[in-house]
Amino acid sequence: MAKTKPGKKDLDSYTIKGTNKVVRAGDCVLMRPSDTDKPPYVARIEKIEADHRNNVKVRVRWYYRPEESIGGRRQFHGAKELFLSDHFDVQSAHTIEGKCTVHSFKNYTKLDNVGAEDYFCRFEYKAATGGFTPDRVAVYCKCEMPYNPDDLMVQCEGCKDW
Repeated sequence: MAKTKPGKKDLDSYTIKGTNKVVRAGDCVLMRPSDTDKPPYVARIEKIEADHRNNVKVRVRWYYRPEESIGGRRQFHGAKELFLSDHFDVQSAHTIEGKCTVHSFKNYTKLDNVGAEDYFCRFEYKAATGGFTPDRVAVYCKCEMPYNPDDLMVQCEGCKDW
C-alpha cells in the first residue's frame, strides 16, 4: 500500500455528497467544472485520502473529451468518446457529482442501451504532446475512416465491406 503523508489517512471509499452513492479507487466519476456552462469532467479515482481535519481529497486521472485535445474533435469520434490521459491531479471529493462508466470501445458497441453515464475510451492521450496510443486504428467503409459508433453502417452482402 502507498505511504501517506503525516496527518493523512487513506480511505477505502467516499460517499458522494447529497447521495448514497459510494465511490472507490478505480471508479470513474463525473466532476463539477467551475464553469457551469460546461459538461462535467470525467476522471478515474486513483486514491482517496483525508487530512487531519477530515477534508477528503481524491487523486484522479483525467479523461479528455476530443474537443479538449490537441487536434480537437474529428468526424470519427463518438459523442460519448473520451481519451484516458496521463494528466493526474488532486481535487476535493466535494466536486464529485456522480459515478459513470467508461467502457472499452468493444464493450460500448455491444451495449443495448447507452445511458447518460456511459462513455467509451479507445485511446490513451499524452496531454503534453497530443500523442495517442494506439496511434492507428482500423478503418472501414469507402470513406476509410475509423468506426464511429454513433453512425449507422451497413455491410455489403457481396464484398462484405462496410
